[in-house]
Amino acid sequence: MTPQSPEFAPIIAPVVALVAWSMVMWAWMYATRIPAIMRMRMRLDPSAPRGEQMNTLPAAVRWKADNYNHLMEQPTIFYAVALALALLGQGDGLNLVLAWAYVGLRVLHSFVQALINFIQLRFLVFSLSSLALLALTVNAVRVVF
Repeated sequence: MTPQSPEFAPIIAPVVALVAWSMVMWAWMYATRIPAIMRMRMRLDPSAPRGEQMNTLPAAVRWKADNYNHLMEQPTIFYAVALALALLGQGDGLNLVLAWAYVGLRVLHSFVQALINFIQLRFLVFSLSSLALLALTVNAVRVVF
């Protein structure tokens, strides 16, 4: 199947873009975390309570990991609804615009959290992305039910 084939739903592009962005954040997380661990000469303890040792890292280092974790949470709903819309033949038009809006806002959310972590701005961007996801969900519900 190619992007030119009739089976290709345009909404697949933002799905793949968000997966790719998640991998960028994964790389950024380790590109900052590993040097910080080495600078601090941390001795990683597998019996330490989950996350306890990482909490000793500088906040700006932890923010990247926090964002990567956030990209493993709500976006899973985006993937499900976007793929459902693709299968339903509804992966274009307004749904495509909403999907790209969601992805763009999640990327912006990543930059806000990873660089400055200004919580009020981060919450605003998260809320806007959630509204885009809600609209996608309502559109899918309307088609299915």
